[in-house]
Amino acid sequence: MLGPARLVEADLAAAEIKLSRLLDSSEPIIAEICHYLVDAGGKRLRPTFILLVYRACGGLDAKVDLAIDAAIALELIHSATLLHDDIIDSGLLRRGKPSAFARYGFGPSLIAGDYLFCRAFELCSGFEAQMIRTAAQACIQLTEGEVMETRFRHSAAATLKDYIAVINRKTASLFYAGGKVASDLAGAPTRTIDAMAKLGSAMGLAFQMVDDLLDILGPEEKIGKPVGSDLRAGIPSLPVVLGVERSPELRKLFQNGTKMEGPALERALNLLRNPEIVAEARSLAAEQVGVARRIVAELKPSPYREGLATVIDDQISREV
Repeated sequence: MLGPARLVEADLAAAEIKLSRLLDSSEPIIAEICHYLVDAGGKRLRPTFILLVYRACGGLDAKVDLAIDAAIALELIHSATLLHDDIIDSGLLRRGKPSAFARYGFGPSLIAGDYLFCRAFELCSGFEAQMIRTAAQACIQLTEGEVMETRFRHSAAATLKDYIAVINRKTASLFYAGGKVASDLAGAPTRTIDAMAKLGSAMGLAFQMVDDLLDILGPEEKIGKPVGSDLRAGIPSLPVVLGVERSPELRKLFQNGTKMEGPALERALNLLRNPEIVAEARSLAAEQVGVARRIVAELKPSPYREGLATVIDDQISREV
């Protein structure tokens, strides 16, 4: 079978051209920062997911331009959050090179992120009202998730339930919106639209859980940022939440309220790499992959349905 992205290759190519054009600005520094981040690549997982859902739900060429716009809008929102996240975390590396924050500073990076949000909603203006509400709700959840995560930083009291609540907002909300909007644009019945939204949530949860594992397992060349970045910032990632329940030593290291560096960081990473913690985290991610797989199996058989299944399976295979 063709790779999932190859199945929607023409749609993705059209999205890439339009996305690049939307990064331009009459203010050169804004365009430079936006291109610096977005042109660096990234997985384009969200556009691929959205366009596969659209096609798997029977979407036709007649409305594919709207599906492409939806894919671009959510990628723009995602890119904006990356700029803002690096500001909040003082992140100096992104996708294997200096972050926009490291290269351009606080103010220009913040403004460029705002610009990307504005560009996203400029595209959304062509959608029906309920689709605009879906995109807006995703942004609301993103901001709430960021505040929740900040509240739990360096907190060993954060539970698995707290963690799920955060990543449901920070990561899964965009996939949820993507699945819902794509299937709606395809003319799918309400039951299918609801199922595709749930598919997006499961996909987003699995993606973030595996990302959290990769943050402690590395290597840096694979993940595009320093190993242990979340740990340094005091973010209660999945391994941390599972680990502090098992290890009083890790609990003490994590809740000291300062950025971990040197021997303390190495010790915490070693504790988090406990095979039991890694296995439990992988099991939780696999549960979400299973949920997503069952939902996809309900769609009418097609190469696009199989492409979606492969994208889902790829999330759990992103392990070292």
